[in-house]
Amino acid sequence: MTDTQQNQLWGGRFTESTDAFVQAFTASVNFDKRMYAQDIRGSIAHATMLAEAGVLTDAERDAIIEGLNTIKGEIERGEFQWSVALEDVHMNIEARLTDRIGITGKKLHTGRSRNDQVATDIRLWLRDEIDFIDGEMKRLMEGFLGLAEREAATIMPGFTHLQTAQPVTFGHHLLAWFEMIRRDRERLADCRKRVNRMPLGSAALAGTTYPIIRERTRELLGFDEVCFNSLDAVSDRDFAIEFCALAALCMTHLSRMSEELVLWTSAQFQFINLPDRFCTGSSIMPQKKNPDVPELVRGKTGRVNGHLIALLTLMKSQPLAYNKDNQEDKEPLFDAADTLKGCLRAFADMIPAIEPNREIMREAARRGFATATDLADYLVRKGIAFRDAHEIVGKAVAHGVASKKDLADMSLSELQQFSNEIGEDVFDVLTLEGSVSARNHIGGTAPEQVRAAVSRSRQLL
Repeated sequence: MTDTQQNQLWGGRFTESTDAFVQAFTASVNFDKRMYAQDIRGSIAHATMLAEAGVLTDAERDAIIEGLNTIKGEIERGEFQWSVALEDVHMNIEARLTDRIGITGKKLHTGRSRNDQVATDIRLWLRDEIDFIDGEMKRLMEGFLGLAEREAATIMPGFTHLQTAQPVTFGHHLLAWFEMIRRDRERLADCRKRVNRMPLGSAALAGTTYPIIRERTRELLGFDEVCFNSLDAVSDRDFAIEFCALAALCMTHLSRMSEELVLWTSAQFQFINLPDRFCTGSSIMPQKKNPDVPELVRGKTGRVNGHLIALLTLMKSQPLAYNKDNQEDKEPLFDAADTLKGCLRAFADMIPAIEPNREIMREAARRGFATATDLADYLVRKGIAFRDAHEIVGKAVAHGVASKKDLADMSLSELQQFSNEIGEDVFDVLTLEGSVSARNHIGGTAPEQVRAAVSRSRQLL
């Protein structure tokens, strides 16, 4: 490639070619070429608008659109020759278009800059990613609901401080996970609103002197509105930061779930089994079945958190308007989206396949005096102040620790030594089933409420 060819798109002002190292150092084509479809879509809309505005003839528009569609096919068939010398996806496609259709290809860039072009491409790309991620979130939520409905009455210990607290149902626990992803999906939809604003037409930073019709381009590209300030439009990356923030929070939720899955599959808990297809073995210990999928999801959370910090740091000192710094926005954004998609897919596939060990869960709930609060509530209903009831139950638990008996295993006479108000009916509240069934209100762990929550949540989806 000659110096003239190398600089054909912007080299008029330069008297020497770019240093080879600088050329490679400043190029972005190796990663931004994944936006080729969005770049071509934006260019087709731009050419269509320019023709309607009288800047291009209909024949020029048709030649440009045909040429762009041909290039899209070349890229998808792996025939397109990407050039680092042409820096980025935009210049590679434009140069190829000019090779194919001649001088008309050079007219495509009329009324726009790479600054508003790349800002538009990123938004189009991220909008497509958001729509795909939304589908994976929905699929995961459906998995939670199906398993929660199936396990609405399965009793397990609920924990605080990772210590047995009160009995809950496995279905209720799964619905807590559902609520986490429901909030993430709401944030995703809210983020999409700000992604779906069109920078195209802002040109380099000040707009353009050509009679462009921005509303027509917006309509063709499916944006909700145009960006109203050209300086802000070409330099704004808030939408990318916002996406990475919601991705980091969603990954945090998946990481919390992963931690519990890792614990529950351990020999110390044995609450659940994961199918072999979601696990791996050890090269030296033949007995091992490692929960690698949740472990890896847990680990990838730090990766996405890092991308969020990278973008915040990237933007923190930039003056208006566009700066070359913003070339560094794509790799963190791309990887954050890829990582979130992969983790959501893994979970959406894995969650419905979980096999709970119901008897082990129930037996674990019997340990740790899980119904102590139920006994305190029982005494309150007998007219004892809660703080006094708390003390009485504390003494009963101390007796249970010493005698190695759960509250439900003590005789009536044993319980009555701590309060004369305790009667035969106390055993109705000390059973695990009685405990969970008593919490029969919206948001409670009772099986009836779990099933109602599943039905209500399906309507939300």
